[in-house]
Amino acid sequence: MLRTYRDVLSHPGAASFSLAAVWSRLPLSMAGLGIVLLVHERGGTYGEAGIMAAAYVLAAAAFGPLQGRLADRIGQAPVLWGVGAGYAVGIAGFLLAVEQDWATPWAYVFVVVAGLATPQTGSMVRARWSHAIRDRSQLNTAFSIEAILDEVVFIVGPVLVTFLTLQVSDFAGLAFAAASALLGSWALAVQRSTAPPGVGHHDRRGPAIGWGVLGPMVVVSAALGIVFGSAEVIVAAFTEEQGRKGAAGLVLAVWAAGSLLAGIAVGALPQPVAPLRRLRAALLALSLLFVPMVFLSSIPWLAAAMFLGGFMISPTLIATVNLIEREVPPSRLTEALTWTTTGMSVGVAPGAAVAGSVIDSHGSSAGFLVPLVAGLAGSIVAWTARVHD
Repeated sequence: MLRTYRDVLSHPGAASFSLAAVWSRLPLSMAGLGIVLLVHERGGTYGEAGIMAAAYVLAAAAFGPLQGRLADRIGQAPVLWGVGAGYAVGIAGFLLAVEQDWATPWAYVFVVVAGLATPQTGSMVRARWSHAIRDRSQLNTAFSIEAILDEVVFIVGPVLVTFLTLQVSDFAGLAFAAASALLGSWALAVQRSTAPPGVGHHDRRGPAIGWGVLGPMVVVSAALGIVFGSAEVIVAAFTEEQGRKGAAGLVLAVWAAGSLLAGIAVGALPQPVAPLRRLRAALLALSLLFVPMVFLSSIPWLAAAMFLGGFMISPTLIATVNLIEREVPPSRLTEALTWTTTGMSVGVAPGAAVAGSVIDSHGSSAGFLVPLVAGLAGSIVAWTARVHD
């Protein structure tokens, strides 16, 4: 296993561009929560804070594919320089608007600017791997590395932003996120030798992106977003019903740990089975593992079940990236990957809202039906994709 990872990371510049992309992705797991914490600390309501966080997420989702397309067309470096600076300006403006208590629209304007400029480096670094690796059997390991690092980001980010905001300064969490986006994006931008070349303006339309495959994958990603968004709300409600509200973070960390371990295992397989079959199997398994959670009545059992469910997250995400890399033209790969990120982002908020409604009416255990149904719907859609495996 170690040799497999060592061989992939030994490609010139690979370790450097992967590390830089980790820093620039930290805002993905810090900014939304940081906005909520800051607004509430400054006397705002959770409702107002939630709307601001939603505006940030939706802006990032809306502009993500265009950012990816620009990176494919003109190269990653100009885009990274621009979005890194734009994100820092947006967050700085938001912090200033909150500090100076400017009129309501300004805080929303700046938070939307930050959302629009959110660096899509997760997609860009995967495009770099695809460009850097000639032995295609190693791509599974490369994409597994990024899936593992994504889990690290989403484990560390919420803890870090909470500590900085509540224990250091109410501005510290978002300030750190802005600095990470700026420095991480610019660190990736200067590494030009590993970046895929832009296709230029010779063909403005470019090759077809392949919506026959990408379309279902965007819907599958939205279903996964519903799963993730609903699960967070359900776990919080379940632990509160059990009288241990503080255990929610631990249960979700266990869920992420399962995904991380699975990602490490999958990455050790240099020549796995066809990605579409892996995606269908992993997504179906992830969905069905929510069935026993409906009947659980204790936090330890829930943690164990979530740990097992986590084992299917990384394989699902890795297979999705593998599939898109195989089926989409290289000149539009970054754009295609950002479409799946957008789909996932769009699914999170409705998933949380629907789960909350079900919990209010029938209790937290019934809430697990939401990710179950969403996952099964995504599994059905995955079967509509047609590729030559």
